[in-house]
Amino acid sequence: MFAKKSDIICAVVDGIKIARYNYTSWTSNKLQLSDTSEDFLIIHIAQEIAKLKDAPEIFIDATITDILKCSLKTKNKYKQFMQQNLLSQDTICLTLDEKFEHLNGDDSISHAIIDIKNNVRNNKKEYQDNIEKLCKMLQRQNSDDSSLDFAIFAFYFDISSGARISAEQRIKNIISSFDTIVKKYNHLKSNFIGGDIEEIENIGQYSIGCFVIEPSKAK
Repeated sequence: MFAKKSDIICAVVDGIKIARYNYTSWTSNKLQLSDTSEDFLIIHIAQEIAKLKDAPEIFIDATITDILKCSLKTKNKYKQFMQQNLLSQDTICLTLDEKFEHLNGDDSISHAIIDIKNNVRNNKKEYQDNIEKLCKMLQRQNSDDSSLDFAIFAFYFDISSGARISAEQRIKNIISSFDTIVKKYNHLKSNFIGGDIEEIENIGQYSIGCFVIEPSKAK
């Protein structure tokens, strides 16, 4: 059994909300969540996912190589897959595997990958590259070529009240850029969840978003 995608997305959002509450509380409201590293968000998100019914196995900073070994139908072709899709070695913030009693070290099954970024205020090439990487890992010709069901690019940002570009416009620019990348892949589709603009009293605004990528037309 594996947790529902909708439940995992809710856990991601809840994890960021709790991280924000904790960080501002621990710093007596002197600092905002955007002042800390992604690691702070990653741990809180992992904790919320772990609370789910049918919670998955959770791995932090798994390598692309290990994820492909645990998701491709033909596991020993991971090097070929990386070469064909121009994937270089890297790590993914969170990888969610099916939870079951393992018989050996090679029987893991990866179902979801989550990249997490803090302080995503502008449409940077770094974020576009991350979306491209997730797309390459999810792309397949046939539905059973890979066990990966979806990827999430989760992000948080906050801005001051005097920011030149509004929070709403920032989100539109970022998501438009991400959608353009996903549309280059014939068998993938995207969906954005979240993006509500919340007020920070006497400071500005913040927002949490989950950009979801998943296979669409694989045979």
